[in-house]
Amino acid sequence: MKVLLAAVNAKYIHSNPAVYSLKAYAQERLKTAGLGRSEIQIEISEYTINQQTDAILSDLYRKKPDVAAFSCYIWNWRMIRELSAELAKVLPGVPIWLGGPEVSFDAERILEEIPAVSGIMVGEGEQTFTELLEYYADTADMSANGKRGKGGKSGSGLGKIDGIVYRKERQIFRTGVRKATDIGALPFLYKDMENFRNRIIYYESSRGCPFRCSYCLSSIDRSVQLRDMETVKDELQFFLEHKVAQVKFIDRTFNCSREHARTVWRYILEHDNGITNFHFEIAADLLDEEELTLLSEMRPGLVQLEIGVQSVNPDTLREINRYTDMGKLREAVQRILRTRNVHVHLDLIAGLPFEDYNSFRHSFNEVYGMRAQQLQLGFLKVLKGSPMYEKAGGYGINYTSLPPYEVLYSKWISYEEICKLKKIEEMVELYYNSGQFAHTLPVLERVFESPFAFYEKLADYYEENGYFLNNPSRSYRYEVLLGFACCHDGGREALYRELLTYDMYLRENMKSRPGFAKDLSEYKGRIRHFYEDEERMREVLPDYGAFQPRQAARMTHMEVFCYPVWVEAPAGMDRLEEPQMVLFDYGRRNPLTKEAETKICPY
Repeated sequence: MKVLLAAVNAKYIHSNPAVYSLKAYAQERLKTAGLGRSEIQIEISEYTINQQTDAILSDLYRKKPDVAAFSCYIWNWRMIRELSAELAKVLPGVPIWLGGPEVSFDAERILEEIPAVSGIMVGEGEQTFTELLEYYADTADMSANGKRGKGGKSGSGLGKIDGIVYRKERQIFRTGVRKATDIGALPFLYKDMENFRNRIIYYESSRGCPFRCSYCLSSIDRSVQLRDMETVKDELQFFLEHKVAQVKFIDRTFNCSREHARTVWRYILEHDNGITNFHFEIAADLLDEEELTLLSEMRPGLVQLEIGVQSVNPDTLREINRYTDMGKLREAVQRILRTRNVHVHLDLIAGLPFEDYNSFRHSFNEVYGMRAQQLQLGFLKVLKGSPMYEKAGGYGINYTSLPPYEVLYSKWISYEEICKLKKIEEMVELYYNSGQFAHTLPVLERVFESPFAFYEKLADYYEENGYFLNNPSRSYRYEVLLGFACCHDGGREALYRELLTYDMYLRENMKSRPGFAKDLSEYKGRIRHFYEDEERMREVLPDYGAFQPRQAARMTHMEVFCYPVWVEAPAGMDRLEEPQMVLFDYGRRNPLTKEAETKICPY
C-alpha cells in the first residue's frame, strides 16, 4: 500500500517538517506491523505554490497512491482545495485526507464543501496518521484475503481513531479529542540530508507556548513540552557535523524556559563549526544577564533572533493578552545590537484592536528607532480557531474571505489607511530590510519629522511616479532614491550621490559604473598608482599578496569621496578638506550584513 504525503511550500528553499514528522513517527511505530497487514510504503512529495496546478496534479497521478494526504496552511489552501477536487477525478476511489492548522478548526464545513475529501486530521497528527495507516492496511488485507488484518485500534473502524472528522455514507462524524503527543517520542527527521540540500532546516526542540496572544493559534493550549536536552544536543551536533547552512527553530517562544534556552545557546557556542546559522523566535523582555552575555559571545552570524513586538500601545497589548515589558525589551534589543554579532528581526502587526493609524505610526517609530537589521511590518491575520477569530465581530474587524484572512479594516483603522500602510510596508522592505541603503537612509531620514513620515512620503513618491505598477529594478532603486532626496533636500545632491555610491559598492563589485557616481577621470592616476605600488597594496591588502596588481584590482574597488560617507548616522556630513580614497575589499565581508570590508587610504 502506497501512502503519499503531499506538501505545497511557499518557496523551494522551504521544507515541510510536518509531513516528515508524520512519516518518521509512523514508520517507527509500524515496524512491528501485525501479521497479514500489507506492506506500507510512505512517500513524500513537496511542491511550491509557484508551480502550475496541472503540473502538480499530473505528478500526483503518476505516483498512483492508494491514500493521499495534504498538509494545509494559509499560503497553500487555495491550491490544495483545487488539487483535492481534481485528484479525486483522475484517481477515483483513492481516499484523500487533509491536516494542518488551516483545516483543523472548521473540518465539518470543509468536508461539506469538498465532497472529494474523505476526512481531516485535527490538531497534532503523528499518532492519528499512524492509526489511519493501520486502518487502511487492515482494509487492504481484508480485501485481499477476505478477512480483517490484525493489530491496531483501526481494526474497529475510523470511529475509534481520535482526532479526526470523517465522511461515511454521506454523513460527517467527529471522533474524540486527540491527546498531545509526547515530544520525546518524536523521531529525528533528518537522518538523510540529501532531501534537504540547499534548503532551510526546521527544527522543533519544544512544542506549545505558555502565552495567550489572541491572534495566535498557540494560545489555544498553553501547555509546553520540552524535548530531552541530551537528545537535542545530539541532533544539533548532527546539523553541525553536516555543516547545514541554517537551522530554523520553530519553537513558538524559544526562551520561555530559561534553562532550556541557555543550554542550547551554550552548546552551539561551544561547538560552533563556523558555518551553521541558528534562527530563534524569542521574547526579548524575558532575557536575563546570563543569556545576554551568552548572546554577546556568539560568532557573528552564528545566531539570528526574531522578536515579536507587534505594538507599543499598552491598550492594544492588554487587549491581545500580550504582556510585554517594553522597557526591558528595548534595553535587551539595544544590548544585543551593540555587540554587532547577532542579526535581529523585529515584528510589528497593523490592524490590531485599539491601534489606529496614529497609534501605529507611534509603534513604528518606536520599533524602527531600535535599528534592528530588519523590521517586518505585517498585517493582522484572523486565523480560524484563534481567540481573535471569535472576537473579530466585536472589534469591527473585517478581513479577506480567502486565505490569508488579512485585515481589511476595523473600528480603529480604515481600509484606506490599511492600503497606505501596505505601500509603506513595501518601502520598508525595499529600502530598509534590503540592507542596500544603510548609510543613505539615516541621513535622508533626518529631513523628515520621523522615520514613519519618511517612508510615508517615499510611498507617495512611488505612487506619483507609477513605480508601484512598474517596480524599479534593484539597481535602479538607487536612482529613484536620489530623485526623491533631490525633491526634499535638493541642496545636498552631491552628498546623496556619494552616499548612494558608497552603499552600492559596499554590496556589489559593479561591472559598470552607476550613472549617479562621480566621474573619476581626474583620480585614475592615483588609483592606478596604488595598485602598482605592490608594497603599499600588500600592506593594505595582506590577503592579496600572491596576486598581481591587475588581479587585485578586479577583486576590489577604489572610490574617491569628498564627504565622510562611511560615518554611521552622521549629524552634519560636512564636506572634507581633502578627498579620501576608500578601498572596498570583496574578499572580506561582514557575516551579518554581507558588506565588503572598507579601508580608508590617504589621498
